[in-house]
Amino acid sequence: MPFAEIDGIRTRYDLVGNGPPLLMYAPGGFNARLEQWSDLGIYKRIGLLDHLPAHYTCIVFDRRENGESGGRVEAVGWQHFVRQGAGLLDKLGFEKAHLIGGCMGCPPVTAFAAAHPDRALSMVLFWPVGGAKYRINCHLRFARHLAYVEEKGMQAVVDLVLSHDLNFSQDPRGGPWGTPIRTDDDFAGRYAEFDPVAYKNIVSAMVRSLFDRDTAPGPAAEELLAMDIPSLIVPGDDDAHATSAAMYLHECLAGSEYVDIPVKEQSAENIPGRALDFLKSVF
Repeated sequence: MPFAEIDGIRTRYDLVGNGPPLLMYAPGGFNARLEQWSDLGIYKRIGLLDHLPAHYTCIVFDRRENGESGGRVEAVGWQHFVRQGAGLLDKLGFEKAHLIGGCMGCPPVTAFAAAHPDRALSMVLFWPVGGAKYRINCHLRFARHLAYVEEKGMQAVVDLVLSHDLNFSQDPRGGPWGTPIRTDDDFAGRYAEFDPVAYKNIVSAMVRSLFDRDTAPGPAAEELLAMDIPSLIVPGDDDAHATSAAMYLHECLAGSEYVDIPVKEQSAENIPGRALDFLKSVF
């Protein structure tokens, strides 16, 4: 698959299908690889990539710090993922695109629309993350990582990450830069030498920026309320994808369509068609 240098970070991407561009922020939390659109849980069940490429150029990519994309130790916020997506569109020569996000890919979509409303043709928000349990669990995950750094040091994080293939969600001790540590020896060397005090400040700022509310993270409510972008919302219903988060987005995004189908009934027979009908209605 091709790679592009975006915002100084190596980004793995692929183009699937033909038609208007559809920028797809992958699901999977801190394992947001492009393969997740086909291999992960509900996404495998409904098979969006079995339907969308017949009508759209699907731009799928590994989010920074995930898959084979690179990373950089900094207080990563939603705006960093926006820069990755916008930079990829620039690289491919697309001025505007439809946007779709799954799971933790939803906040980058709404943040993209807030930052570049002239470039966002529409938004599809599938199983948006959020809810009180989600925020609490995310903070606990980062706290476990920082405790490991405090006890063992930076080199121990590198050694731990290289000893297995688990991601940050599966073993929080390894932290959010586990993938680039594992795939880039130079990055791993720089990471091991990073000042622990500066590192802990960066990580603390990162978690406060990303997971700062009990609703759906991303742009502030005032930014969502100001949007005039067609939106489709497919709710989840578990500890990471609270239905309340989807309802919050529906409340804030004027004119948004809410797919009121229970999770257990969401399938390849009813979701892809609904998404395609929505996307076609934008023009």
